[in-house]
Amino acid sequence: MPSIADTLQLIHSELFRDRLTELYGDGQEALSNQTERYSALVNEYSQRFGGSDVYLFSSPGRSEISGNHTDHNLGKVIAASINMDCIGVAEKTGDNKVSVKSITYNEDFTIDLDRRAENPNASGTYTLVEGILNGFEKNGFSIGGFNVCLTSDVISAAGVSSSASFEMLICAILNFFYNDNQLDVVACAKIGQYAENTKWDKQSGLLDQIACGYGGLISIDFKDAQHPVITSLNFEPVNQAYKLLIVPTGGNHADLSQEYSSIPSEMKAVAKELGAQVLGDLSAADVLSRFQELREKAGDRAVLRALHFFEENDRVDKQIKALDEGRPDEFLKLVNESGNSSWKWLQNVYSNLTPETQGVSLYLAVTELFIKKHGVGACRVHGGGFAGVIMALLPKELVDSYTEYMKSFGVDQIYSIRMRKYGAVNVNLLLSDDTLSATARN
Repeated sequence: MPSIADTLQLIHSELFRDRLTELYGDGQEALSNQTERYSALVNEYSQRFGGSDVYLFSSPGRSEISGNHTDHNLGKVIAASINMDCIGVAEKTGDNKVSVKSITYNEDFTIDLDRRAENPNASGTYTLVEGILNGFEKNGFSIGGFNVCLTSDVISAAGVSSSASFEMLICAILNFFYNDNQLDVVACAKIGQYAENTKWDKQSGLLDQIACGYGGLISIDFKDAQHPVITSLNFEPVNQAYKLLIVPTGGNHADLSQEYSSIPSEMKAVAKELGAQVLGDLSAADVLSRFQELREKAGDRAVLRALHFFEENDRVDKQIKALDEGRPDEFLKLVNESGNSSWKWLQNVYSNLTPETQGVSLYLAVTELFIKKHGVGACRVHGGGFAGVIMALLPKELVDSYTEYMKSFGVDQIYSIRMRKYGAVNVNLLLSDDTLSATARN
């Protein structure tokens, strides 16, 4: 049983440092920062809860590469877990109470599992935890009391899935403490989705949760909604020469649930007119064969969004093939095509409620000018869209000049991120029992 003292000693061990390298990269500064981050969180937990048997958990954010807004209609996507994460120090308790202290959002609350009642003034964090607890029970899994102190450096409201990262962290804790880690990634992802759907009224698909939970660069085929097919991909042909950059545009998409929900709703409206529930059960030919009728009944934008869905599915297949064959230039070309489809066909780069505010559009435009000048690279809207961030894939030797270039347009910070092979995980389990015991003894 790892005590507070044992855990602090573990964090400063060489063996733990090796695991940090796998999670965050091998830069000296990054490793030192993460060591301090974990240590500070353990000390914060100790001050808040005391504790005698604590475990460390980590759940990454995610980057969406292609397949923008297709998961909810049973399409195909490419996504990656990244080295921004939500981490937690947690301990199983016997009081049937879930106590959560969030450093990032300055929240501290307790849910009594024996006396649960509606809390109309609850925060978004509280309602997500409540939704996850309900989701575990609804699906026949066990829940119980635990304390957790957590912090996150996943950029909030910026398309890297800070909410899904948090959800998968809570699922990992419940899975470990009360379910012997028997839930697979898809089961946890569905519970996270359930929490968002029921507590936030956000009609999300499973992309975010699976990408945060699984780890690495993956493709996901949602054709079978109950059993999505997840495939690990080889990113090395691109990773060796290019950097993945996240560029904040100054906007915040936290209050745009109506815009997000309109996309699956409109796609499903087209499907319904064609006798199906989702576009994944149809083809582009089905839509084109009743083009004028669908325009009248579902609307022009809905038809455009439906056509985007089918084109994205084809692109994902082509990108997987390009990676398999070691053709990074073709892969990047298709990233650009996906981004352009999101901009013109899906139409999720700005909100129709505030057309005078188009930060994503503007920063995509100036990034495209940069790429055009240098003749290489890719960019696209990132995540759900409408506001938040864009993504750029650029040769490593151009990153510094791009950073300076974007500063001239008011961009103060660009995030250079890396993929990590681990999804949501109990960090202690990345070390063997013998390793853990030896570290505690030394």
